[in-house]
Amino acid sequence: MGATTPRTSRRLPLAVLCAAQLMIILDQNIVNVALPAIQADLGFSAADLVWIVNAYVVPFGGLLLLAGRLGDLLGRKRVFVAGLALFTAASLLCGLAPGQGTLIAARFVQGVGGAIASAGILGMIVTMFPEPREQARAIGAFSFASAGGGAIGPLVGGVLTDMVDWSWIFLINIPLGAVVVAVALRTLRHEPGAGLRGHADVAGAVLVTAGLMLAVYTIVGAETEGWVAASTLGGAAAALALLVAFVVRESRAAGPLLPLRVFAIRSVAAANTIQLLLIAAMFGFLYFGTLYLQKVLGYDALATGLAFLPAALSIAVVSLGLAARLITRFGARPVLLGGLALLAAGFALFARIPLDGAYATAFLPSALLLGLGFGAVMPALMLLGVADAGPEDSGVASGLFNTTQQIGGAVGLAVLNTLATARAGTSTAPSALLEGYRLAFATAAGFVVAAALVAWALLRPGRDRSGARGGTEDTGTPVVHAGL
Repeated sequence: MGATTPRTSRRLPLAVLCAAQLMIILDQNIVNVALPAIQADLGFSAADLVWIVNAYVVPFGGLLLLAGRLGDLLGRKRVFVAGLALFTAASLLCGLAPGQGTLIAARFVQGVGGAIASAGILGMIVTMFPEPREQARAIGAFSFASAGGGAIGPLVGGVLTDMVDWSWIFLINIPLGAVVVAVALRTLRHEPGAGLRGHADVAGAVLVTAGLMLAVYTIVGAETEGWVAASTLGGAAAALALLVAFVVRESRAAGPLLPLRVFAIRSVAAANTIQLLLIAAMFGFLYFGTLYLQKVLGYDALATGLAFLPAALSIAVVSLGLAARLITRFGARPVLLGGLALLAAGFALFARIPLDGAYATAFLPSALLLGLGFGAVMPALMLLGVADAGPEDSGVASGLFNTTQQIGGAVGLAVLNTLATARAGTSTAPSALLEGYRLAFATAAGFVVAAALVAWALLRPGRDRSGARGGTEDTGTPVVHAGL
């Protein structure tokens, strides 16, 4: 998408893209605090209740790569608007759902629309803001929309559920989505894609979409089925076979869905690996932080949502105000490493949460560290994730970046929840549950440390084009630019 050159003419398109991303990410997390109310109203069993969340995650994670490539081929504006319209329509079905089947089916369609809309947003922003300094600021705004959507989800969900009704966590998307679609049609500049003729890798699309959806389905189902159950092992084997077949296909296709040259770019490969580990940890913060507040400290839905507000505000302060300046001044790598250090410290504190702790001493300091660290890390990661991909691959690089985010969240939450459940055993006493939460937070800290090691090893310091220290100096190795 390229917009007109003046800065003011690009602010509204950027706001539209960020608003859409906020809505889509919000719907992954807004539902958590409303689950008890939905269960009571529609009669979900404890085993089936998780599919209100998973029915969204499975198609979202599975379709992102395909959706990103479709944006490259059909035009990113066209694909974005179609996806957002589908997401908005599905939100109406969710809010009006009379029963369990309708709600789960509508959540699945919501995930499809969310994937189609969000897959190419990052690529559009990079194209719209080619100047390093302005691009860093735009990426900061987008990273706030992504991170903020996750952080404020519990707050918005708690307010709507307690003050109105659980259906409004979906119905609120209707007016918001309609406005964003209308403004997007008027402000986003259309750039035709390469076209499907001669470029459509149908076989690759079928293989990767089926493989990713089966992988996410298997991961989220492993929590209830067990990691060594026949269904889990069989699903994992089938998903792996599909993904291996996809890689073989892409190495031979004339117009591949995912050009394998993207993985040869060190910054792109490193950023996706780091993000997978990071998001695995952060999903644990939102999930186990909510459980700690409600099941150990006894908070209700609204109080739980308010408890996460400082984390959301700290993410906003850093990602919108400080990250772009720091990246431009020092480079992406130092900002990334500094943010990861804050995240590791926050999770280490959470691993010591007390049974009878006060919010101001037990939860708030750790949440602030995580908010500050995440606000610094995500803009740097997003820059690295698409920076060195050519214009013809920016959509698929954006889709790949979002795909690793979803896979990281699904894998991370499944692993952390399995560990926490095993540590707590069959007891529902707060003290037993707390032992499980502590183990989950300690494991999340380990994920962050591993991400920092990957960043330290693969993103070597060097002179980037803005003059900051943030790239690599190896001959033939792509430079990691601070403000790409």
